[in-house]
Amino acid sequence: MQTSPQTQSALDLILRARHQVLSGEELSYDDAVALTQVSLIEIPYLAAAANEVRKKFTGDEIESCALSNIKSGNCSEDCKFCAQSAHYKTDSPVYPQISVEEIVEQAKAAEKMGASEFCMVSSGWGATNGKEFEVVLEAVRRISSQTKLFVDCSLGFLTAEQMIRLKEAGLYRNNHNLEASRDYFDKICSTHKHQERMNHVEMVRHYGIHPCSGGILGMGETPEDRVKLAFELKKIGAHCVPINILNPRAGTPLGDIPPLEPMEIIRYIAIYRFILPKSTIKIAGGREVNLRDLQAMAMQAGANGLIIGNYLTTMGRNPSQDIQMLKDLGFKMMDASPVSSSVPMAVSGASCCT
Repeated sequence: MQTSPQTQSALDLILRARHQVLSGEELSYDDAVALTQVSLIEIPYLAAAANEVRKKFTGDEIESCALSNIKSGNCSEDCKFCAQSAHYKTDSPVYPQISVEEIVEQAKAAEKMGASEFCMVSSGWGATNGKEFEVVLEAVRRISSQTKLFVDCSLGFLTAEQMIRLKEAGLYRNNHNLEASRDYFDKICSTHKHQERMNHVEMVRHYGIHPCSGGILGMGETPEDRVKLAFELKKIGAHCVPINILNPRAGTPLGDIPPLEPMEIIRYIAIYRFILPKSTIKIAGGREVNLRDLQAMAMQAGANGLIIGNYLTTMGRNPSQDIQMLKDLGFKMMDASPVSSSVPMAVSGASCCT
């Protein structure tokens, strides 16, 4: 059976990209955009090549992260995807920050269910007020000393002083997603700027904390926007890259947006692995509803991380199902304790098309 010229051209592109990245070269922006155009039938080849890159640069260990929504709702920002924004009327839960004891109890439960990382998430622009921040600090100290978990937090925009104190308390990572490319960001948020998010992630790295930053696919952005976001994440040295897939929430401006097809999600997981060969690429919110029966295939497209358990305002599936899926795929569950604490620098000269 002969291969059509179009298919052969796509396969040549995939093989060239594979060879370049496995050889230590960087994928160009133009080639990354070209990979967004390969046909549906060619995506499994793209996924397989990306999985080779994953195996070479990050091995078979997988990070499994559990989230705790320690403070929910009433956020002053107007991010159009977010059910916790006070600008929209949704059914998202609203409650004040929970106690240190509750946070630590949740962390210990997460460790028992198989998580290697625990992330405390608080809604709002600023991290917390004085008392709330002290609660977070104490929770970081206790989780660091009483479990083997990586300790992560996502608290909005932190100050340099807060970064230093969190690092001293034992924080391993700080999550601050770019959410969308610079060119598309103004279409999803007007209450702060993309550059502010970029600056924050770079500050995280400056103070010796591993930067976690990713985005959301399926908000109406173009394929080029998705590629630009990956190169922006490369530029700021994102150590861990959560890939969320929009799960539209009723009451938000994006509540009626059509969902991405599962194979399209797999396409971009693979492309992100080519662009970010050494990062943890973590499949995050929206995977169950959007990937459906193709979750295992998505994990074979270059990903090496997974959010397990529930999300901030939506339910996930039983963690035991995810742990079994990962073992069936040949992954090894990561033990947090022996991991190096060194923080990778941003990639010099990394850029997108601009």
